[in-house]
Amino acid sequence: MVTKPFADAVAEAEEIIKSAPHVRTEQDLAEGYDYLAGSIRASLQMAWAYERDFPFFVTSTGPHTKLGLDNPDTLYFHAYLRDDAEYVVTGTRGSTADLSFQVLGGDYTPAESPDSVTAFDDRDIDIAADGSYEVRFGPEPSRGRSNYVTLGAGSAMLVVREAYSDWSAERSGRIRIHRADTLGSSPEPTSTRLTAKRYEVAGKMLVNRLKTFLAFPEWHYLHLPVNTMTEPRPTPGGLTTQYSAVGHYELDDDRVMVITVPAASKEDAPYQGFQLGSMWYISLDYINHQTSLTADQARVDPDGRIRYVVSERDPGLANWVERTGHSRGYLQIRWQRLARDLGPADGPEVEVLAFDELPERLPYYERQRVTGEEWAERIAQRQKDVAARMLG
Repeated sequence: MVTKPFADAVAEAEEIIKSAPHVRTEQDLAEGYDYLAGSIRASLQMAWAYERDFPFFVTSTGPHTKLGLDNPDTLYFHAYLRDDAEYVVTGTRGSTADLSFQVLGGDYTPAESPDSVTAFDDRDIDIAADGSYEVRFGPEPSRGRSNYVTLGAGSAMLVVREAYSDWSAERSGRIRIHRADTLGSSPEPTSTRLTAKRYEVAGKMLVNRLKTFLAFPEWHYLHLPVNTMTEPRPTPGGLTTQYSAVGHYELDDDRVMVITVPAASKEDAPYQGFQLGSMWYISLDYINHQTSLTADQARVDPDGRIRYVVSERDPGLANWVERTGHSRGYLQIRWQRLARDLGPADGPEVEVLAFDELPERLPYYERQRVTGEEWAERIAQRQKDVAARMLG
């Protein structure tokens, strides 16, 4: 059977979900099966997108194909490459706060992350007055050529990220890719042999991604003391203009975590965002709940700081970040398109309080108050913004 390798992989993937070390409750398992469904969908899409001679961009992750603590504020795209061919990427800069490009060698595995061959943002390329650009990726030395990126040995994938600080901004950016010497021609017709190969590859991708991103938090999060966050540091994976502060939490429903961080200036970091993640190492429901906040979405206090209140119970505050029933999970702050290195003073301070202590202990508490109607408006805006921009 052509589909048998994939069917076998799905069965293996289900066992991986069932035996995940963090599964304690029926809800944990139900979320795992939901995560599995998105991973099946994503693996099939990636296997059928493996076209290095006639490449095209596909959505790497989205609301229904989550992986790797996906950023709710980012649209992710990728295309496959050969390191001995030349590719042309054309597009329009658009309204995104950060537009970045990264060439990866290989793929994520349970043992290691892929090598980052090169990474840069749109400040490193020439963009026309109307926002349009053309960038070439190829095997030849650039020799000072503008908008030419040399593909190092082993280059396998081009990843493009659009990060939005304002979700309501219209997505005016565009991007496409073609191989320079195949434009105008066409690939060979598909065959049973090729289709069987794609099912086999999709199965391997499925099992590999589940194993990898269950192991990933062990590398970067779970060795840290619980209910703390790190100082800002370069984000693992070679993203040269992104810093992050990370941690993991475990809270009872009568406890809250207050995370205080300076609001970065637009000159230093036009994108700054905070999110929660589940123990499956994926974002929580950011469409119907406020489980993440960008600097533009958050209410900044008069002292120039953002105070996120991570809580299961509703505190009636603008910067409430909802746990949505997750007593354990991951914490991450990202700063992107940086103009300078960040230090400890730019990073978060973390305090765990009793829920009832918030009125006395939280600075500017009254200023942060929101009514139930105002909160419903915030959620409605998230739902409309995701429907308009982050389709998946």
